[in-house]
Amino acid sequence: MDGGLVRHLSETAKALEQKRLELIDFEARLAERELDLATFQAELDAFERHYLQVVGMRQQELDRIEAQILDYEASLLAEQNFRPTGELKQLYRELAKQIHPDLATDPDERARREDLMAEVNRAYAAGDLARLQHLFETWNQSPESIQGDDTAAELMRTLRQIAQSQSRLQAIEEKIHAIEGSDLYRLWIKIQRAEQQGRHLLDEMSRQLDRQIQQAQQRLNRLKQQIR
Repeated sequence: MDGGLVRHLSETAKALEQKRLELIDFEARLAERELDLATFQAELDAFERHYLQVVGMRQQELDRIEAQILDYEASLLAEQNFRPTGELKQLYRELAKQIHPDLATDPDERARREDLMAEVNRAYAAGDLARLQHLFETWNQSPESIQGDDTAAELMRTLRQIAQSQSRLQAIEEKIHAIEGSDLYRLWIKIQRAEQQGRHLLDEMSRQLDRQIQQAQQRLNRLKQQIR
């Protein structure tokens, strides 16, 4: 075997080993932040459930209005005709060729492909070209799109897995930041501080739900006008 080729293969193998170690580190950090996010979200969800219980009657009213909204939206969708554009059809065909579940090499990959194909079908049925384009770009940046079992292919897959881990870490940080900026989180903190002072904010919570009911009613009224 040519000496230069041997050196190249050796360098590729070393790079793969280094990137695998980096991937292990990223996955450990990712698991820790996933836990932080899950804990944070669970605590906030528990507070939200308590909040809804306190103002239960208003919540029931909101649910009633939301149910009517769903009925009217379904009626509007039923009136729409599906006319896919040529670009939509072409992109759908390309996605179907690349991610069809029958192309999977193992059960886990098949499950991922089936989930993604279901998203593709929903986007196509909705005529959502932007969503199809996003799914196409996501697939072409995924490790699964890399074919081959040699060291170079494995290195490329590892690099993409690292990129995915980095992306997920960033998404988690953004999610936590978004939660901390949400009305529900601010209300949660406000409730905690008020409780430390022996105060109760049930009236404030009730007024908040009243605003939600009013907004839902306005949306329902607009939908009713479209049906006429």
